[in-house]
Amino acid sequence: MFKKKSLWLAFVLTFVFILSACSGNSNKEVTSPKPANEGTETATEQPATEQPAAAEEGIDTSKEVKLKMIFVGPKPVDYDTVFAGINKKLKEKINATVEGEFLDWSDWAQKYPLKLAANEEFDLIYSANWAGYNDQALKGGFLELTEDMLSKYMPETWEIMPKSSWDQAKVDSKLYMVPQNSGESVEKLILYREDLRVKYNLPAIDSPEAYANYLKAVSENEKGIVPFTPETGDWKLHNLDRILLKQQSEWNMLDFDLPIGFKLTDETGKIFNVYETEEFKQLLYYYKDLADHNAWSKNVLNNKNDHQQDFKEGKTASITHNMGTLGSLKAAMERENSPYKAALADITPAKKKSQAVATQNGTSVHATSKNPERALMFINLMQNDKELHNLMMYGIDGVNYVADGDDKLKSTDKTANYTGFSNWSFNSPLNRTDAAFPEEASAMSKAWEATVYHYPLETFVFDNSKVKTEVANVSNVMLRYAIPLEYGAIKDVDKGLEDLQKKIKAAGIDKIIAEVQSQVDAFLAARK
Repeated sequence: MFKKKSLWLAFVLTFVFILSACSGNSNKEVTSPKPANEGTETATEQPATEQPAAAEEGIDTSKEVKLKMIFVGPKPVDYDTVFAGINKKLKEKINATVEGEFLDWSDWAQKYPLKLAANEEFDLIYSANWAGYNDQALKGGFLELTEDMLSKYMPETWEIMPKSSWDQAKVDSKLYMVPQNSGESVEKLILYREDLRVKYNLPAIDSPEAYANYLKAVSENEKGIVPFTPETGDWKLHNLDRILLKQQSEWNMLDFDLPIGFKLTDETGKIFNVYETEEFKQLLYYYKDLADHNAWSKNVLNNKNDHQQDFKEGKTASITHNMGTLGSLKAAMERENSPYKAALADITPAKKKSQAVATQNGTSVHATSKNPERALMFINLMQNDKELHNLMMYGIDGVNYVADGDDKLKSTDKTANYTGFSNWSFNSPLNRTDAAFPEEASAMSKAWEATVYHYPLETFVFDNSKVKTEVANVSNVMLRYAIPLEYGAIKDVDKGLEDLQKKIKAAGIDKIIAEVQSQVDAFLAARK
């Protein structure tokens, strides 16, 4: 999800995602309702109506509108075909068409803020907490969405969306996003080569220690296979920190662009500097040991490979991501008769599990959009119109997928031609579940859902407007000093940590923590 949802989010195809998550939630376990229209859809179904359906609801759609939306992820191979089907239905329903522009995972983090800063002409853009939603909202990149606008132009979404989701999407008491309408776990798993674990008679991979043993065994015995490959661009913290720091310590990191956190069970919401904790220090030793045993490439900090594709091709023995992404990748490998046997590992099984806030995936209207009303109507249809939702999320029935009943789907040899990009912003109760989704992942997902831990600061959103300079300075220090240290490129861990702590203080981390703490205290006081 580091979102992907992260940001090095190389979710590309194989990303069969966002994931995450950084959030690929079309394949996670979601129970879909059964709308009246149960027919499956293709790009050519249903004749055009004489007038847009929206006209019947008192909204003037007599003028045809061409919308443009910015997605993150690669342009799907079957984009032209699928979007032709989408546009045919949009023309009938709201007299509009949509054009997609795609920011590839390898460079989206740089291009995304530039799109908003340059005031380019477009109407909609994928937005997410891990993609700087709060910051961009405060900078004026997104249009404020009022209750009147939402209730008029997207009445179904306004009615169905939980109030808590709308509240979680507010920044400084104002709304700038239509969040996804489907819960998802943000916890991370390991996808590894079960055939290699069995080959070397290794114990089950159910702890950080067992995982380290696996990585070392692969390094020592499998020449030409990299034991672990991180996501590209995921560089302000180690790619495994979400598991080995956040989940293992039962923390929330609040913002993965900053080294600050709080304990999930701490009702006082005390904010602390992660780099000053004993947990972080011990984890550095763990990482240094792995680096010394060649658990990842020596060129890891410059690697641009798609980690999921590398896993599919047997070039790497393990990767990490959310359950939906990894479960889908495992299913794809089995469907394609891969020579490698993949398996999922939760290496923090006894730890509390949390759920993503609604802003893990969402859609925002560009502040300069000339057609915000039609843009909202578009989002409303994508979340609630079954035919359009299925087209946007899965492509053409019978080509990119095959509908299996009302709420499941089966993949085809063309599934890979329409996946890997951020259509997850339209996640809703209409999502279908891949019928081939691994049983182990489904069972794990259900177990997590039954034990989701809701903590006092679950809906807290940090406004960094008063410490923007310090945030930028701290981010630079993280990239220059923390990342090399976490990937074992610094020989003396203790000296490296000491230098990092000094630099991060000089950059203004204490001022940031004080500001966060002030906002947290006010948030908790308002809840009493």
